[in-house]
Amino acid sequence: MADTISFDDFLTVDIRVGTITRAEPFPEARKPAIKLWIDFGPEIGEKKSSAQITVHYAPETLPGKQVMAVVNFPPRQIGPVRSEVLVLGVTDEAGAVVLISPDQPVPNGGRMH
Repeated sequence: MADTISFDDFLTVDIRVGTITRAEPFPEARKPAIKLWIDFGPEIGEKKSSAQITVHYAPETLPGKQVMAVVNFPPRQIGPVRSEVLVLGVTDEAGAVVLISPDQPVPNGGRMH
């Protein structure tokens, strides 16, 4: 079982919805990954990330897809890419990442409640 945190601790994690506007292969990554550009609406704007999602997704299938991401972690340098947000997913039974996304269209930048 996971460690217990307070609700106030949970509220410090800013999880927002964004729409992938662009996706490209990331051949320089140590593990297979895709570079993502995600629009989080006017308040946050477009942010870059990379995700190890190549088992279930191809770059050309991702633009227009809404995803959930943590937007208030500090940026991380991953090879030549500065990852500005952490895109969220869960692993399937084989360990491949499946993206977390709303099941209906919602406005970009909406915060998870």
